[in-house]
Amino acid sequence: MLCYPRTHSMKTVVFQSFVHGTAPAHLGPGPRAGVTPLADLNRALNDAFASARLTGTQADLIRATLLLWHNHHDAAHRIVQDMETPDGNYIHAILHRREPDYFNAKYWFRRVGHHPCFSELALRAADILRKSSSESLIKDLLPHGKWDSFAFVGACEAAASTSVPAHETLREIQQVEFEVLIDHLYR
Repeated sequence: MLCYPRTHSMKTVVFQSFVHGTAPAHLGPGPRAGVTPLADLNRALNDAFASARLTGTQADLIRATLLLWHNHHDAAHRIVQDMETPDGNYIHAILHRREPDYFNAKYWFRRVGHHPCFSELALRAADILRKSSSESLIKDLLPHGKWDSFAFVGACEAAASTSVPAHETLREIQQVEFEVLIDHLYR
């Protein structure tokens, strides 16, 4: 079970609940049980945005992230396609990683550079990897204690083409990635 970091406000938890209401997303496009249909998800997000008084780019980025979590890739892609910001590029990179289009994902991660989420993601991924005794993944994904988004793309690609034991661990890290991103976008 994943815990919310102490930095979450009650309003952030509302957006996190859209992630925690489902099983961890597949590393690829899905399908998986428990995702919310697009129209229902958009209605629920509209209500949450109105309650939190979020509008504009911030709401669009959170919407794209949650649409992607619920496997609505095309709708998420339409939102971030022309967002030339580190946050928009990050969501775009995750989208292509899950598509899967690993080459394109790496292109977008190059455009992201060092994202503010990477420090928190490194800390939380390290905890997951230590608990799963994944020493080789710790070395690959966290060289010198820093998050390596390109290595994560490579690990997801390897997990998609073989039945690696770390598959579930990678899915858990991906869920943390979404949580950290939503928290960042909300702030």
